[in-house]
Amino acid sequence: MIAIDLNADLGEGYGLYTFGSDEDLLESISSANVACGYHAGDPHRMRETVERCLARGIAVGAHPGLPDRVGFGRREMSVTPEEASDYVLYQAGALQAFVRAAGGTLGHVKLHGALYHMAMTDQAMADAIVQDLCRLDRSLMLFGLPGSRFEASAIESGMAFVAEGFADRAYMQDGSLAPRRLPGAVLHDDSRAAEQAVMLAMRGEASTIDGGNVAVGVRTLCIHGDAPNAAERARTIRQALVKNGVQIRRPKR
Repeated sequence: MIAIDLNADLGEGYGLYTFGSDEDLLESISSANVACGYHAGDPHRMRETVERCLARGIAVGAHPGLPDRVGFGRREMSVTPEEASDYVLYQAGALQAFVRAAGGTLGHVKLHGALYHMAMTDQAMADAIVQDLCRLDRSLMLFGLPGSRFEASAIESGMAFVAEGFADRAYMQDGSLAPRRLPGAVLHDDSRAAEQAVMLAMRGEASTIDGGNVAVGVRTLCIHGDAPNAAERARTIRQALVKNGVQIRRPKR
């Protein structure tokens, strides 16, 4: 049976501010990437999100970002590889403490926003982050783009890498994500996103921005949790996958 993991970013509020539809998303996903305090999240929200996920059998991962709450971690910052790896270790270790206190095990790490894309293309940064995570817990799985520098570093270090795809994004012919600034780079229609999710899971292909297809082998699909219709989109995607015989299941090493 074909199986795919559905992941979403959760716990991305702070203090009195709440973003996303976390409670509704929990009904559709199999893995959660929990904000760890830099781009979003606070200790109370981290604990609460972890406990909700564990109660539903959802795999818990750390979602560390750059220290840029005003920009929601989506703006690149001029940081050294060592600084970036310290940011990641600090946040992942904090979330790991909450997971352990709740009786669970931290399963994976998925970088957030600009840090995600920086580590996918900068070999020195990828190496530094992976090395620190390896020292934290070698059993962690690392989510990222297939064919990236981050994947190469994970494989070199012996850590498990889980290739990630995006149901709501168009791709370039080389298999990279189409930049958001290009028309058609984001698939706003839920049915189109569901169609792409089925393509990625069953055929290992995604739609390109010029109307073609490209091979993209993935084991997990991201559903952006901060979109206004995130919960409904997650349900639509999950239903389409199940209808086509795809099992929704957390990834394994």
